[in-house]
Amino acid sequence: MVLAGKLQAETLVRAPAEKFHEIYMHRPHHISNASPEKIQKCHLHEGDWGSPGSIIEWNYVIDRNNRTSKQVVEAIDVKNKSITFKVIEGDILKEYKSFKIVLQTLSKGDFTLVRWIFEYETRAPIKELEFLIHLNEHIDDHLGQA
Repeated sequence: MVLAGKLQAETLVRAPAEKFHEIYMHRPHHISNASPEKIQKCHLHEGDWGSPGSIIEWNYVIDRNNRTSKQVVEAIDVKNKSITFKVIEGDILKEYKSFKIVLQTLSKGDFTLVRWIFEYETRAPIKELEFLIHLNEHIDDHLGQA
């Protein structure tokens, strides 16, 4: 029996929603500057930064284990500051039959609400979600210094 599910988390950051959305849309390769202990490398495998259909490859660390993930950018909604990634290769697919990540940023007064949504088949991806929540803090600090 396959368990299909959706897991969502929201955090508040100080960086403007536009900046947070923009770093994931056009400059995800800069995220390793904000959090080198979590993101070792991010590079464009195919297509153009910020374009649906582009393929991005990530090298990252969870629980002191080096991992890789190749993701296709399925959708970008600039107006709603939302990006949808579908994992097509990598370590995460050893644990999940399918895995999709949706990132949305929403302005909330002086703060930004960062919403992560995981759509998956198999077990609940708690450690992956915790990883991204902690990464938010590093990116927020990095954007605050820019």
